[in-house]
Amino acid sequence: MDAVLVREVLLLGSKGKLLVYWPLPAENMERYDSDTEKDEQQRPLLHRRQDDKVHRAPACCSSRYGLALLSSYGFFVVYSLRVNLSVAMVDMLNNTHQSSSNHSGSVCNPHGNPVQPKHNQSAGVYNWDSATQGWILGSFFYGYILTQIPGGYLAGRCGAKWLMGFGVLGTALFTLLTPLAADLGASYLIVVRVLEGVGEGVTFPAMYTMWASWAPPLERSRLLTISYIGAQLGTVVALPLSGEICFYMGWPYVFYLFGAVGLVWFVLWAFLVFDSPNSHPRISEQERLYITNSLKNELSASSGHIPWRAIVTSMPLMAIVVAHFSYNWTFYTLLTLLPTYMNDILGFSIQQNGFLSALPYLGCALMAVLSGQVADYLRETCLYPTVIVRKSFSLIGMIGPAVFLVAAGYTGCNYSLAVTFLTISSALGGVSASGFNINHLDIAPSYAGILLGITNTFATIPGMVGPVIARALTHSNTIEEWQTVFYIAAAINVFGALFYTVFGRGTVQPWAIHTTYSHGD
Repeated sequence: MDAVLVREVLLLGSKGKLLVYWPLPAENMERYDSDTEKDEQQRPLLHRRQDDKVHRAPACCSSRYGLALLSSYGFFVVYSLRVNLSVAMVDMLNNTHQSSSNHSGSVCNPHGNPVQPKHNQSAGVYNWDSATQGWILGSFFYGYILTQIPGGYLAGRCGAKWLMGFGVLGTALFTLLTPLAADLGASYLIVVRVLEGVGEGVTFPAMYTMWASWAPPLERSRLLTISYIGAQLGTVVALPLSGEICFYMGWPYVFYLFGAVGLVWFVLWAFLVFDSPNSHPRISEQERLYITNSLKNELSASSGHIPWRAIVTSMPLMAIVVAHFSYNWTFYTLLTLLPTYMNDILGFSIQQNGFLSALPYLGCALMAVLSGQVADYLRETCLYPTVIVRKSFSLIGMIGPAVFLVAAGYTGCNYSLAVTFLTISSALGGVSASGFNINHLDIAPSYAGILLGITNTFATIPGMVGPVIARALTHSNTIEEWQTVFYIAAAINVFGALFYTVFGRGTVQPWAIHTTYSHGD
């Protein structure tokens, strides 16, 4: 039988409604796929008629924006627990040993290095070489990669709320054990970090599954950027605050305090969040109807069938995989090693290090929020096709960072210029938050959690190997070695941007649509 694509008509009668599908010849599939990338006003009759009936519910004090804020707090916790080791690592090392074995101080003239309070001198320090440091910093991602696809599957079967909740709770608990593990040895610390990664691995797939039930299509960019900006804010706050905690209290308190913040979030999440609008006891009827009616356009999946073959052979999904992998190579390289670069090359102290390392992620957070507003404005008001918006924002958010990252490697010891270029690089990366980053919900909203699990699995690989490769390339900590690290990251970023531009799509794919029949009341 010829390959089938869905065409829809609405037959109205006194008894109910029937969605009728008929086959489209295989030779027309390519033409149909191209046609679907045109302006979204050319959607089927059913979609347009249902849109006319959808009345927008106010955003202020709404349950969907409440979910966005609380999930943002959750990702704040997730990323603060992930990155605090990057700063603490600088203070955990025996500097005398490092200077004698790796490199004599920083490449550039060191900045003022104030004397730490005496009560901080009791915190343990360790003689870990650069290779061991790379494995410790990358070990988190070995656990993180294991629960990506299972996380998307379990979120759809067992409920996203509790999967997200227990994932963050587990990470917080293991964070509290980090100082003990470090005292026991590097191998114990690596195991604890792997277990933290296992817990965090389910968070993004679980949240994508929740948004498939909560985010109206034309509010996706806004809601998801609010939700995921917490990740950037977690980085922005955790980096400088970790530096201050290390300076005044000692590095173990970095893990104690941030772990406690995670426990507080879990209590709020458990009592205030629900899996869907229909299960929320305090949502207004107007908002519930607005969300559920707007999502009727996104024909939901059968609870018993997942089109795995179509998913793994989908080129639009492959485009997201390549873009996500490429972007994360740069992101994770800076996320784990920027404090090391600030210390070993630019010569900043632990206090200065945290604040300056946070600046790039502050810019990224601000650009992510701004890009979400602009992206939805272009789609909703200016009527730009989704695919054009996603590709444009991905190009800006990937090629821009590549250019400024390479430029940062040639600033030498010009501290202000180096920090400026690194900040611009990460800030432009925030634009991609409204590009490939949320494209899963455009091409297959019913399977968004699973798709995110697949793409995030591949996108976690840079976090596993990036720090190890970077530290292997920078054994002597010279500017030329770091230029090589930046060149590799930039080249991978550019390739991913171009691949996504060619193969990315912006509409629901045929395999993600499910035939439905409904009776009238």
